[in-house]
Amino acid sequence: MQKIDHKDCQASLLPIRDAMDVINGKWKLLIYISIANGNSRFREIERSIPDISSKVLAKELKELEANQLIKRTVYDATPALVEYTATEYSKGLGDVLTALKDWGTRHRNQIMSKA
Repeated sequence: MQKIDHKDCQASLLPIRDAMDVINGKWKLLIYISIANGNSRFREIERSIPDISSKVLAKELKELEANQLIKRTVYDATPALVEYTATEYSKGLGDVLTALKDWGTRHRNQIMSKA
């Protein structure tokens, strides 16, 4: 295999680092998947993810919104109604998540077969 130039390596690594910064952490992908699967209200999302606190969920939702992966919509109602939905932009993550899940399954099988 041919070695690649330092600049080419950096050009490959920077986009991956940027993507990882957006989805990094214990909760972000779980929250995104919950929303993408139809949980749109805060409590629905919270109930769908074991052990997440309300404070952490609120913080992570703000970060996902800032990175344009989800949209927060506030409806004029009493009490206030807030819904979260996956953005069109974020739907490109679907293929990435499927590939990650498939690789994770193969990796688990590989490691477990060695045990």
